[in-house]
Amino acid sequence: MPKKFTPEFRDRAVRMVLDRQVAEGGPRAASIRVVAQSLGCGPETLRNWCRRAESSGPAVVALSGESDLEEENRQLRRELAETRRANEILKKASGFFRSGARPPHDEMIRFIDEHKDRFGVEAICRTLGATECGFITSRGYRAAKTRPVSARSLRDVVLGEELRRIHAENYGVYGYRKMWHAMRRAGWEIDRDQVARLMKAAGLTGVRRGRKPVTTRPSVEPDHRPDLVKRQFVAQGPNRLWVADITYVRILTGFCYVAFITDVCTRKIVGWAVAGTLHTQSLPLQALEHALLSTEARLRAGRLVHHSDRGVQYVSLSYTETLAAYGVTASVGSVGDSYDNALAEAVNGLYKAEIIHSRRVWPSVTAVEMATMDWVQWWNTRRLHENLGYRTPAEVEATYTQHLTAASAVV
Repeated sequence: MPKKFTPEFRDRAVRMVLDRQVAEGGPRAASIRVVAQSLGCGPETLRNWCRRAESSGPAVVALSGESDLEEENRQLRRELAETRRANEILKKASGFFRSGARPPHDEMIRFIDEHKDRFGVEAICRTLGATECGFITSRGYRAAKTRPVSARSLRDVVLGEELRRIHAENYGVYGYRKMWHAMRRAGWEIDRDQVARLMKAAGLTGVRRGRKPVTTRPSVEPDHRPDLVKRQFVAQGPNRLWVADITYVRILTGFCYVAFITDVCTRKIVGWAVAGTLHTQSLPLQALEHALLSTEARLRAGRLVHHSDRGVQYVSLSYTETLAAYGVTASVGSVGDSYDNALAEAVNGLYKAEIIHSRRVWPSVTAVEMATMDWVQWWNTRRLHENLGYRTPAEVEATYTQHLTAASAVV
């Protein structure tokens, strides 16, 4: 049967398309494809929503929260960052120009080798080449580095570049174990110890999760729903057991809040939402509606369990009624015990370590929402999960579907 989307869901989807187009640029079709894939709706459906929103007047466009002034400020910040980088390069190289002459060739090569990982070869050569004394060009530097090297050194250089690329593509969060699996998946025959050595030489490290702040506000109303999980976070298939939780992110104006719903079997984040308030209607309920609309949850009526803590948002009447309407069984942990919802807590911790802590303070709710959308897409389709045998949630889900289809064909 066709999916029924709420007006709030449609408004959120249109706003995310507009926000992403302002932030990333490019054609609107690209933003529509990305947002539609993330929210679980059809691209053509989302395109029609955007057309109707535009025809309703400029008030809808203003939902994006962006303005020409903000775009100008963004451009000025980029220019300021370039200027600061050029000043840092000049400070580092100030000793070369004290004599007022061009530095020796070997010293220029050594300077680039020491600082290219921080500034980049092109930026160093372009900045110092504009000085009165002059500097070696990037082409000249690369020509000087083409002298014969040993086979091992040459292989280390190639592997080091590939390690940096894969590490950067995965938010710079992988340690040497996951990097070893990622390199092997990319077709490289390499030992785990060699990965560790090259990562150390390249200055690449994984991230560690820190302590999670408390965001749960216990409900004052009595809650007699049972704990059906008992800390056993296992499921026989997708859409059998979901875990849900909320975390917060610091922004310039205070805090915003993020809700996730994760499938225990595949570790796939099936629903998520970002809002500036903890109100049930604007945060956890949006994540739940996203999960229900983007999966076959309604086909699991009576077999899907939704597990959460006893926060006031999850025991609210509207949330409970939505679960009941879809035939989802509610399960809650004990009060004040994070181990009863450990898997959801782990997802929050990885989210904070892998994306949120890359900045000290985020500029706005929109910035957090756009970054979260990209991170969830990466988490579901490309991130290697140790508990899944270093596979992605999408691969685990596809394998389960293939086995189910094959079993049905045999019958």
